[in-house]
Amino acid sequence: MALSFGWWDKDAHRGTPVIVKMENPNWSIAEISSPDDDDDEYGAGEEFAAARGGTQKGARGKNAKQITWVLLLKAHRAAGCLTSIASAAVGLASAVRRRVASGRTDSDAASSPPEESPVLRSRFYSCIKVFLWLSVVLLGFEVAAYIKGWHLSAAAMQRLVLPSSSGARGLLEWLYAGWVRFRVEYIAPPLQFLADACVVLFLIQSADRLILCLGCFWIRFKGIKPAPKRSIGASEDPESGGEDYPMVLVQIPMCNEKEVYQQSIAAVCNLDWPRSNILVQVLDDSDDPTTQALIRDEVEKWQQNGARIMYRHRVIREGYKAGNLKSAMNCSYVKDYEFVAIFDADFQPMPDFLKRTVPHFKGNEDLGLVQARWSFVNKDENLLTRLQNINLCFHFEVEQQVNGVFINFFGFNGTAGVWRIKALEDAGGWLERTTVEDMDIAVRAHLKGWKFIYLNDVECQCELPESYEAYRKQQHRWHSGPMQLFRLCLPDIIRSKIGFWKKSNLIFLFFLLRKLILPFYSFTLFCIILPLTMFVPEAELPAWVVCYIPATMSFLNILPALRSFPFIVPYLLFENTMSVTKFNAMISGLFQLGSAYEWVVTKKSGRSSEGDLISLVKKEPKQQRGASAPNLESMAKEEPRPRKESKKKHNRIYRKELALAFLLLTASARSLLSAQGIHFYFLLFQGISFLLVGLDLIGEQID
Repeated sequence: MALSFGWWDKDAHRGTPVIVKMENPNWSIAEISSPDDDDDEYGAGEEFAAARGGTQKGARGKNAKQITWVLLLKAHRAAGCLTSIASAAVGLASAVRRRVASGRTDSDAASSPPEESPVLRSRFYSCIKVFLWLSVVLLGFEVAAYIKGWHLSAAAMQRLVLPSSSGARGLLEWLYAGWVRFRVEYIAPPLQFLADACVVLFLIQSADRLILCLGCFWIRFKGIKPAPKRSIGASEDPESGGEDYPMVLVQIPMCNEKEVYQQSIAAVCNLDWPRSNILVQVLDDSDDPTTQALIRDEVEKWQQNGARIMYRHRVIREGYKAGNLKSAMNCSYVKDYEFVAIFDADFQPMPDFLKRTVPHFKGNEDLGLVQARWSFVNKDENLLTRLQNINLCFHFEVEQQVNGVFINFFGFNGTAGVWRIKALEDAGGWLERTTVEDMDIAVRAHLKGWKFIYLNDVECQCELPESYEAYRKQQHRWHSGPMQLFRLCLPDIIRSKIGFWKKSNLIFLFFLLRKLILPFYSFTLFCIILPLTMFVPEAELPAWVVCYIPATMSFLNILPALRSFPFIVPYLLFENTMSVTKFNAMISGLFQLGSAYEWVVTKKSGRSSEGDLISLVKKEPKQQRGASAPNLESMAKEEPRPRKESKKKHNRIYRKELALAFLLLTASARSLLSAQGIHFYFLLFQGISFLLVGLDLIGEQID
């Protein structure tokens, strides 16, 4: 609505009428010049110069009232914004409290008691709140101290805390002096040596990361891109299925993944390839009878639509995914096929996937693997998926591409790749000895002299874990398996006939630096040594180790995903937080502990619906009648299935992360006494990051 304030039109205070538009919650004003003002403006002339003093006084009074009103409106708008922010903060705090209150105080659900005491949970939550608010108060104190210049030296603090006196104070001074001598002589030297060693490893790993980025920039600058010698289908009729269309076996291993089986089967059956030259194997290792029946029915539906697809279920489920693939490769009809494409249950290849990958094998007899890039349908689902996207974008854009271009070797990603079956057989086939069967077969094929190609422009959609529990289990498997494999493959690498530089790359770069040293120094340097140096100030870590180099490395990591640049600080903190899981997994794999053999299928949410697949087919219609492309329109006509009642979700509370959070926050409080600004901020925010992860406040809740 609009209000006209007529009381401003009095003779004593004649001014510009103001129309105020009140748009709740925003306010805006519009000044409209009156006709009298216009007359005054155009007819002022010399009279204006003569009466300038009186006019300025009237204008000053008029403008003062207008400015006052404008300021009131702005203040009202600011108050509305503050109210909205406060409401959002209260809502966020309530959500956090509900999630924490529903959490389990044991990191292992199997070992947690069936019912926990509400009193114990309440006390636990209260302690966390007190410590959190204490860290916030200390942050405010540090800001005030920095502004006012309150920087107390160590000597001044010692004189302040320990005055020379007798009695109890003298005993306290004697004990403190003894503690100082003990830490100077026995604790500081080994701690400083360990810190220096970790800094050296940190610099070596940073140099490796920088070289990879320079290699990626060179590839882009030169436009280097693997190109096939001849495109498939250029000279032959697709229906003839000639030599341009070799025999391809497609495998979809899955286990209790009823959320995604439909979309993966539909995408694979829609591949643009002659029907007579392709066979799809659905390798179902599910132990749930309902899931088995659903997958079997889906396969039968596609068989009726004309697709060459078959369902396989193992009676004896041994060896996890490697055992499943090994069993499928033992079928007698596999000898009729030249290549095998592998897709996990949540992967959805584009219809032209085979046409863009298989041609690279033509005329390249020593090529064993063509790997495609992953893309993610749920990368913007929550903060956890955004941070994962940064990591995996760097992995594919930089690591895989650079290694593929310059040394023709990289770790097979386990899916979205096409293997030459001869290369698989020459390498010894699938082995169940580790939880990283994909890396195992890639290393053994590399030792046999086979080359790999990575295609950065061929993408295959998949899902990212949306809960921290699922992501944590996935990362444990991905970091324990390589250490198992390193123990097993080291003798074979040394005895192999490949060149010295390739052996050095495998041992020192591929395994030691990127799989062992990286999680070791990340955890040891930033989660153990750094907080300890706050309590043992004789051992020091320079600011460039704590802040500048990590920030530079995070910037390099985020370059392939520039849209995620606003998350660079959370990414840096989260990577250090994940070092606990990665370090634990590395140790368990290196020393063959029990957790190294854990295999947990990553929980899927089925973000890509059938409607997405239908729209995909509409956008890219088939041009080849003989291809295995059953009509997907029937999927849209099917009646939607009734939704099942959602399971109750809860948080998982992780004790290791919480213990480290308390250590880091305590160290940040101790750093205040030494006036170490950068160390304080890093420890404070890193401690809060551990606290959020320990309370499972990142990502979705779990069922």
